[in-house]
Amino acid sequence: MGFIMKKSKFPQAKPTAILVDGSFFLKRYKRCIKQSKNHTPYNVAQNMYTMLLKHVEDEQLYRIFYYDCPPLSKRAHNPITKRSINFSKTDIAVFRLQFHDELKKLRKVALRLGYLKDKGKWQIRPNKIKELLKNKITISDLTEKDVYYDMQQKGVDIRIGLDIASLAYKKLVSKIILVSCDSDFVPAAKLARREGIDFVLDPMGQKINNMLFEHIDGLNSTYNILSHTSTKQVKHN
Repeated sequence: MGFIMKKSKFPQAKPTAILVDGSFFLKRYKRCIKQSKNHTPYNVAQNMYTMLLKHVEDEQLYRIFYYDCPPLSKRAHNPITKRSINFSKTDIAVFRLQFHDELKKLRKVALRLGYLKDKGKWQIRPNKIKELLKNKITISDLTEKDVYYDMQQKGVDIRIGLDIASLAYKKLVSKIILVSCDSDFVPAAKLARREGIDFVLDPMGQKINNMLFEHIDGLNSTYNILSHTSTKQVKHN
């Protein structure tokens, strides 16, 4: 007579969703990962994927949501050198677009894009403003690297907040892992926890605001695994 397994009275755990604040991730990646300046968009995408899958080694992955903005695509003249700059051709813009293309190729990764608001003006960097106010330098001492074109990321935070709410209300997942360090997400974290979601924060080793501690269920950073891995392609079923 064959053995018949009894049906468990406990429902199978729902999957885990991972949400990544793209701007935050790239800044921390450059700071935390050795030789990151030599990494190609493919390398960074594969390393990020490895880091995130570490969170769900023994769990089912629902999806990875990556939030970012496409680079600005316009020309402007640097006020110091009067040199024309095509922002769509800068190293940062080219890297960002290629990185987004690499993310689209990864299994269970969804790219969620906001936009950059063009403020139409150049600004002097804060450290140089301090030197100007202290009469350490004059306007004529400024170089083209001492100014930057003013733009602001828009539509990213609201997309993260809406997705957290949607995942929670629709009961699609049992856990949400947020890669960020922004206390602006406290209301969304509180909502998710009220709906029974296990809410975990991955700040990639950065110290977080005490307010965040109060409204999360756990803190876990997995970027350290990247010091023990290569940039070979990662597979996920």
